[in-house]
Amino acid sequence: MKKPLDYILLYVKGLSMGAVDVIPGISGGTVAFITGIYQELIRSICAIDREAIQLLIKFRFADVWKKINGDFLATVFAGIFTSVFFLAKAMAFLLRYYPIQLWSFFFGVILIAAPLALRRITKWSIGTVLSFLFGIVIMYGLTRLNALQLPAALWMIFVAGILCSCGMLLPGVSGAFFLVLINRYQAVINAVSKFNGTVLLTFLLGGVVGLLGISRILKRVIDNYHNAAVALMAGLMLGSLNKVWPWRQVLRYVTNGSGEQVPVAEKSVLPWDYVTLTGKDPQVFQAILMVALGVFIVVLIERITARFKTNI
Repeated sequence: MKKPLDYILLYVKGLSMGAVDVIPGISGGTVAFITGIYQELIRSICAIDREAIQLLIKFRFADVWKKINGDFLATVFAGIFTSVFFLAKAMAFLLRYYPIQLWSFFFGVILIAAPLALRRITKWSIGTVLSFLFGIVIMYGLTRLNALQLPAALWMIFVAGILCSCGMLLPGVSGAFFLVLINRYQAVINAVSKFNGTVLLTFLLGGVVGLLGISRILKRVIDNYHNAAVALMAGLMLGSLNKVWPWRQVLRYVTNGSGEQVPVAEKSVLPWDYVTLTGKDPQVFQAILMVALGVFIVVLIERITARFKTNI
């Protein structure tokens, strides 16, 4: 039986997952992986199956709750939803006014998270190395893609929910990144801020479908190919570093429904080129400090988890 402290830590991990999921650069899956709850999260979501539905139809609620690891899932998703609804505006504020510091922090988080993940590999092989390299290449390629111009229909919000949930579980680029890629990020953020029921419900339905689908694929891969799966996920994280590089040149903007200019095409540049291209201070010293802070926090979380010997 888990202690109250376990659930407090678990809720904080859920808060962290939700906070990063609203930023188009780092995924909640990365946070789950770093904090040691990734495999239990995948297995608990997979437990929502036909048998669980049959138990629910028979009103055997206690059995359903036990089967799907309800205490665990409820605590994690309570943290995620709390964070999304209450921190979305704060993250948007930081992204707008302190982008270099914010991206530098996430850069440090991912930079240390990938090698920590690699420590979980029990045996290296050619397949493991190839999985690691494939993860780097495929995720780096995704970060180079520009936003797609797709129809502004409600069914696209459903598709956005599916992609966002996949991004939430896959360590690497976040679900928010996929929203940017299909040009639906601002629409979803506005729906959260203004509590647009129709858009939110459609998005959540898509998210449920995506979670149930991708979790089963991930569980099978992790159970049967553990080392290759861990290597792939570490590669995905390293490949995503291009997306969270602090200094970026915006190549193209689009105007959203609120009349705001939203960047849809960017490229990473060096700090000294950033000065030339934008005329802005690259804030290199602050960036280095935030990278160090990101590294420190990840190491601290790992030590705390080990210290309290939690299995969550």
